[in-house]
Amino acid sequence: MVGDGERLPTSEGCDMADGEDFNAKNIAEFRANHGRVGGQFEGAPLLILHTVGARSGEPRTNIMMYLADGERYLVFASNAGGDSHPSWYFNIKADPRVRVEVGDDVFEAEAVEVQGDERDQKYAEQARRYPGFADYERKTTRTIPVVALDRVS
Repeated sequence: MVGDGERLPTSEGCDMADGEDFNAKNIAEFRANHGRVGGQFEGAPLLILHTVGARSGEPRTNIMMYLADGERYLVFASNAGGDSHPSWYFNIKADPRVRVEVGDDVFEAEAVEVQGDERDQKYAEQARRYPGFADYERKTTRTIPVVALDRVS
């Protein structure tokens, strides 16, 4: 089980071919096991985010960690501490209407970037729970966006 102090790998830091393979394998396992994945992500809170490519217009699917925050889910555009935002972030900026899978629950949501003190507090909480996120923040000069996924009816 993933616990405090363990750094979690991320597909965002892989090259394109490896990243697609990584995503596909983990997404298949997630769906087969009602939102649970073993190995390096065992016990981690994961969701699948469906976006539309900002440039391509093609559907895109990413699996990532989240932080539950009341009725919404927070995701972090860490890109493993890289100097640029992950592609899914640009996708939600171009079209904030997304689909989310959490366990067996699939729903439509609006992606809204969290700003200011709230952003700082939520990122700090994620870094406290999963110190790999603190490492990501130290590796880059950019502010890592925090995005709230708000369910729409």
